[in-house]
Amino acid sequence: MSVSPRTSPGPPGHVQGNPTTAGPGDRPRIRHNDYSPLVPPPLGAWSPELRVSVVIPAHGGQHRLDLTLAALAAQTYPAGLMEVIVVDDGSEPPLRLPETRPQNTRLVPAAAGGWGIAHALNTGARLAEGEIIQRLDADMVTSREHIEALMRWHHLTDYVVTIGAKVFVEEPALTSAQVREAVGAGNLDSLFDMAAAIPSSTEATIRRLDGLRASKNPYHVCTGPTVSLRRALFHEAGGLDPAVLRGEDTEFAYRLAMRGVVFVPDMEARAVHLGIPAQRVDTEATVRVVAPYLAHRVPLRRDLRKERGRRWLIPYAEVVLDVRRAEPGGRGHSGPDRKEDSDSAARTQAEPKVRAAVGAALGGSLPDVVVTLLGPWSALPEGRHRVLDDPGFEARLIREQFRHDDAVRLAEEAAPDPAPVPFRYTGPVDVPLARRSLELMIKNLNDTRAGLLVVEFPDGRAARLERTDATNRARLLAGPGEDLDDVIEQTHGVRRCPSSDFWPPEKPKPQPPPAATAPSPDLPSSATTPPDRPGPSPTSPGAPEKLVKRLRTALRGR
Repeated sequence: MSVSPRTSPGPPGHVQGNPTTAGPGDRPRIRHNDYSPLVPPPLGAWSPELRVSVVIPAHGGQHRLDLTLAALAAQTYPAGLMEVIVVDDGSEPPLRLPETRPQNTRLVPAAAGGWGIAHALNTGARLAEGEIIQRLDADMVTSREHIEALMRWHHLTDYVVTIGAKVFVEEPALTSAQVREAVGAGNLDSLFDMAAAIPSSTEATIRRLDGLRASKNPYHVCTGPTVSLRRALFHEAGGLDPAVLRGEDTEFAYRLAMRGVVFVPDMEARAVHLGIPAQRVDTEATVRVVAPYLAHRVPLRRDLRKERGRRWLIPYAEVVLDVRRAEPGGRGHSGPDRKEDSDSAARTQAEPKVRAAVGAALGGSLPDVVVTLLGPWSALPEGRHRVLDDPGFEARLIREQFRHDDAVRLAEEAAPDPAPVPFRYTGPVDVPLARRSLELMIKNLNDTRAGLLVVEFPDGRAARLERTDATNRARLLAGPGEDLDDVIEQTHGVRRCPSSDFWPPEKPKPQPPPAATAPSPDLPSSATTPPDRPGPSPTSPGAPEKLVKRLRTALRGR
């Protein structure tokens, strides 16, 4: 491959020309998913440096695997920078390596103790030696530029996840030699009836959203057949979840999104998927089998969490309350040398205040919430201790109130990264959330696509609602000592709003009708009766009895 000359510098954060191995210093500040600052070189006009490990999980389908490996043997990406790891996920009979394959190809069994695509892919990733992991299905016939097209983005920066293009075709009668020759000559289309090919539904979404540049949740289209990312990023995100048997690619893409990555589809990385997509074979079953896995693990799929009263594996929002600030002056838990302060704290009864704040957070209009209480829990002795005059009296009450509640977590400090929970609210304990406060704040961020909402209270204090993906993007990009909020402003935007936007004034409660007033003993009953409702005359029959009843009613407060 030739090396194109470097082009002139672009605007700040613009990366273009001949890419080299990107590192932390080469991270442009991409806003949302608009990767326009990254300008890849033309195919064939640059010199790669990064090694790639193509990991192929496979279960049976030897013939299709042979065609996949034949296409990989004809790639334009340098053979010395590419290895292929085929992971046999319990095939019977076991898979074998065909003669036509890339020069650095190995076949390994899936690790003991598991099965499935996610388990097999994790096995291959642990054995990978390349800086980049390229996941590829075992029934994909790729164009000769497929690996090169995706790899050029990884040379520009290190926090992108690239997605290849694909169409689905009925498998024709082909040999490995035919595939190797056609792909090597750049004639992929000659192998298939492309007029009958079924386009991928994800690619329609990609085109509609300007190549995902305008997508709010680009992880939706990051499906598994051909995806690549940094090996370090793969492991930092925890790899795929072997417990997710269908939809494992979407669930993993969601966790990657929470780490602040950018998703880049490249339609020049063409491929043909052998066989008709499962959605065309049995749409209902395909959707139903995926739904429970994603419902529990992808909180942004609100359409899958419609039943109120349910508890989900990953909550939609975390509410962080610093219990120590519920005490006077926000000084926290008092030690034995601060008896006066602890007595004062006990008198303020911090525990009812915390209980009210937790109840407001969990009882609001947004049901999918977990609360984290920050307090000095480890400083409370477990052995014999004073009870009524315990220096940690309030903290013990709070701990006992919530230690058995699955919706409440007790922690010394907030976890630096709330992922995979997509939203984190941090606010004062003594300002409980109104019923719709959290829902309205999240709606504000979703509508504006901002990464941080700062809510300002009249007394000068503030609360924060952070998007996890925006905060983690800022952590990736921030320089030493740089304020994360400044970086979030650049990549997602920061909103500042008064608390009145989210704590609407309470409607006045209807007042009960005034109680009847007892008539004065020296006035006739008619003197206390409205003109349009004349009372009985004192001389009329039954007047004394009625007067007595009126007096009794008034005295009873009716």
